[in-house]
Amino acid sequence: MEGQKVLIISSEFPPLPGGIGKHAYHLAKALSAQHYKVTVLTDQRDTKAAEAQFDATCSFRVERVPLSRPRWQMYVARFVKAKALVKTADKIIVTGKFSLWLGGYLSRFQSKSVIAIIHGTEVNYNSWPLRRSIDWSLKQMHKVVAVSKFTADLVEHLNLQQIRVIPNGYNPEEWQGAPQGAKSLIGSPILLTVGRLSERKGQAQMIQCLPSLKQKYPTIHYHCVGIDSDKKRLNDLALTLGVDNHVTFHGIGTHTEVQQAYREADIAVMLSQNTASGDVEGFGIALLEANHFGVPSLGAKDTGIEDAIDHGRSGLLVNANDQTEVIEAIDQLSEQSETFAEGAKLWAAKHQWSNIVEAYNKLLTECD
Repeated sequence: MEGQKVLIISSEFPPLPGGIGKHAYHLAKALSAQHYKVTVLTDQRDTKAAEAQFDATCSFRVERVPLSRPRWQMYVARFVKAKALVKTADKIIVTGKFSLWLGGYLSRFQSKSVIAIIHGTEVNYNSWPLRRSIDWSLKQMHKVVAVSKFTADLVEHLNLQQIRVIPNGYNPEEWQGAPQGAKSLIGSPILLTVGRLSERKGQAQMIQCLPSLKQKYPTIHYHCVGIDSDKKRLNDLALTLGVDNHVTFHGIGTHTEVQQAYREADIAVMLSQNTASGDVEGFGIALLEANHFGVPSLGAKDTGIEDAIDHGRSGLLVNANDQTEVIEAIDQLSEQSETFAEGAKLWAAKHQWSNIVEAYNKLLTECD
């Protein structure tokens, strides 16, 4: 409702990358455009200067808990700040693991509506104490939003009556601008994954398909853009398979570099894995961003990626561990590239934040 004060408590926030933080940022921006008075409470992750510069560009207020050691001091500071900010808020939205715990407390001991947003991993820990504490927190919430049907299924055992699915979205304005000039990515076809190098993102599954793929596509190249914390393992795999000259790890790209990569890619790939530790893919926002540029998606079944791909139109869903399925899907996406490009653009348009925010607006109104 116009003029209402909304407090968003998020475990992460830009300018550093992270899916939960990116979601919180776009939600705050979209609600602000709907004339809500939004405040975001989050932790410091980058330098104070970098975050202050970013925060100055926001259309809403950002409060950050300063980095401190030992870590528990930040938990206390977050709790104190949250209690103070709640006093002037009409509605509270919590997103991310630590925020869910805090939201559980706030729901229990004050009367204002608290809405939890769940993404995936934070509700799927193997640790029994962690799972029980998150479960308890979710049961205290007035409303729970899951960003995909897959994520909602992760908490099905709680029989939450107040849960609903609101998919992730993207902001097309973020990706406007003229091409940056000369082509920067080599190969044909160009496969692209934007996301942290990790077991969850499934880069290894794509690399394992390259020995067969290069027989049909001699110049095929797989480009990985994102935090390269798992680079050694993946590079060793590429070397072992003899496809190291068909893979490039770019590290974290600037916004302009990522935009250029989207413009040049032929297929956006996310063969995500549900790991033994409980780490899962809740949605796959990078696929929607690629779709905006007419780049079709190739993604994993039985993950949150299922909600990020309109199978057969914006891209294809496969068993990420079945190389035959993956290779056949790449063949189909390549052979029908123009058809899938149009489907990708249409799918992305449906997920613009200007559309997604209407579901949140309705939800907030229901909490009156």
